[in-house]
Amino acid sequence: MLLQLFFISTVLVASCVGADFASDIHPILATRCLSCHSGDKAQAGLDLRTREGALRVLQADNSLLLARVEGKAGRLMPPVGKPLDPKQIALLRDWITVGAPWVDVGGNRSQDNRSEDWVAPLAPRIVSVPAGEGKAIDRFLGKPHAGLVGDTGFVRRVYLDAWGIAPSAEHLDQFLADPRPDKRERLIERVLGDDRRYAGHWISWWNDLLRNDIGVMYHGERKSITPWLERALRTNMPYNEMVRELLNPIGADSPEGFLIGVNWRGEVNASQTPFMQASQNTAQVFLGINLKCASCHDSFINKYKLKEAYGLAAMFSQENRLELVRCDNKTGVYQEPQFLWPELGSIPQGASTSERRYHAAKLFTHSQNGRLARTIVNRYWQRLIGKGLVEPVDDMDARPSNPDLLDWMATDFAEHEFDLKYLQKQIMSSQAYQRKDSNPRRISAEQLSDTLSAVTGEWRFLQMGGSDRALIGRDWQFKSNPLGRALGRPIRDQVYTTRNDEATTFQGLELSNGETLAAMIHRGVMRLLGELPPAPESLFDSLSMRMGEKAMEIQVKGLKQVYLLTEDAGTYDRDKAEVGWKEITLVGPAGTKLLEAASIRTPIGSRRVYEVEPGYETMRAKVWISDASKASDINTSVRFFAFGSEPDRKRLVKVAGESPWGPPPRLSEVDQTIEYLWRALLSRKPEAAEREAARKLFPNGKLQREATEDLLWSLLLHPEFQFTW
Repeated sequence: MLLQLFFISTVLVASCVGADFASDIHPILATRCLSCHSGDKAQAGLDLRTREGALRVLQADNSLLLARVEGKAGRLMPPVGKPLDPKQIALLRDWITVGAPWVDVGGNRSQDNRSEDWVAPLAPRIVSVPAGEGKAIDRFLGKPHAGLVGDTGFVRRVYLDAWGIAPSAEHLDQFLADPRPDKRERLIERVLGDDRRYAGHWISWWNDLLRNDIGVMYHGERKSITPWLERALRTNMPYNEMVRELLNPIGADSPEGFLIGVNWRGEVNASQTPFMQASQNTAQVFLGINLKCASCHDSFINKYKLKEAYGLAAMFSQENRLELVRCDNKTGVYQEPQFLWPELGSIPQGASTSERRYHAAKLFTHSQNGRLARTIVNRYWQRLIGKGLVEPVDDMDARPSNPDLLDWMATDFAEHEFDLKYLQKQIMSSQAYQRKDSNPRRISAEQLSDTLSAVTGEWRFLQMGGSDRALIGRDWQFKSNPLGRALGRPIRDQVYTTRNDEATTFQGLELSNGETLAAMIHRGVMRLLGELPPAPESLFDSLSMRMGEKAMEIQVKGLKQVYLLTEDAGTYDRDKAEVGWKEITLVGPAGTKLLEAASIRTPIGSRRVYEVEPGYETMRAKVWISDASKASDINTSVRFFAFGSEPDRKRLVKVAGESPWGPPPRLSEVDQTIEYLWRALLSRKPEAAEREAARKLFPNGKLQREATEDLLWSLLLHPEFQFTW
């Protein structure tokens, strides 16, 4: 109990990490301060472009800068937009405390790159790499003042960022024993080369971005692009080719679901029609532009106009021109298809839908549309470093914290054929990624679930509708559960380019008292201790059903009971589904006994148990789904089972396929368990005090399931596990 209370309290303690000027401080100054405090007309004569200009407000014992951003003196700064958040203020305070070290992060920037008159370029911009040693990225940023993270921390980052699962003790030992000086480069190459595990992790991020989900039904029309997306990631499809196929889907295997969007039934706002969704989504995802406001009226938050949003929408609509609708009022004015930058090309008048989509794909991926590469580079930088070079990532018209670095990386990415793995390798190989005082990043819902499964060997299984076998699946392959939603996994009815990683009350309740995590830990510990019994095989499996009836006949001789299950296989509205069993009959030398004559409606997720009396050898029955349950707002899909012994609801069918991770050891001793869990979850051995505290959970030194569950739960809540450091 003391160990648990200690771990819970440590989650609430903010971690103290050093502030690096290039990655932490300069982005704050560039995006929140320099628009007023730079150049010849700097407000209050304060120019924050140089250390000399900034020193007047950086006194360690009485910093005017801190006083203004905290609202303790004069007008709160910045005067517009959101105030600086506590993390940003803490970084400024740490930086000032250590003497405000300063490096030149932008080289000799030209006048038109200054914040007060910044205009985001469209065409690719050729930038020379600064002179010096090391990776090109690090020459733009300078050497991290705190140095690089140790080998253990590096390995943990790489595995979580490439595979989405914390490294095993074997992975750690193998790397630590490698004497080669380039072993970090080799590790990055190796993990990125595992296409299956790489795709199994990154598909969650792409699902958010492309609002794609699996096993989710909506009232309106929607089509999954999962097979295409998984194939694209496994084969490392070039990013510009991905964009072309998403915008101009051709053929049965194409990702047409991205442009279809969610076609809601009934009356919808004009800005939510399928073609307007396509306009908003393509601009946001691929160009870093927010057109949601401009889809209803000329935007109040950026420069884009209603006609521009409709011009882009007309490139994807069934009609070759669209009437402008301002705030749901028709204007009588029509807009022809037009790209946001007409100078890159036009769409022929009267072009068909397929022709317009062809031209859209061509314009988005035009060699002079440098915005495409800049946007995805910035997204990957934010995902791997914790903060974008442009923030927020969906406002690529904003000034980057380091324009030269962003433009060089975007050009380099394009020159390497838009290779996403190459881009990730470039970032992960840099000192910016490997710095010791990196931005802590909260692990995702999928990373937590998959790592827990890897540690315990207890994975969930995909029951394939048309097969009597199940496949071992990673978290992304299942509907989100309460734990996943609490930890930020979205429902993906819209584009999500980032997830909220702030702690919430919902998270606290789900992590400390949620049934989902408790059940995962319980079964996982049973498997680790060898206490999980083998799952019985079914006597009957209807496979997935959406309509009609199916007959069952099973042998029950020698059985005491029969368990009849009604399981969900993807129903939209389980409460409205009318399904069940009927004509349940026992047959044998003793005669025929009708157990249930009429149709019995059984709730999805329920079971019925029948006694088998002596003299009966066969049970017959029928399963049924009512015609009313075929309605699209119910969309019934169920699977019926019969078992001759207590069924394991988590293992209803036989398992086939390869596990995502190697099997864990069988735990039999207390010290073995403590060391295994520490290394598997925190990537290190327990310290002496930690080991002693953990031993107190096990009375008389005896390994017990409940105590092991408490220890596993405590480590899952530890900040060393919850964050990528």
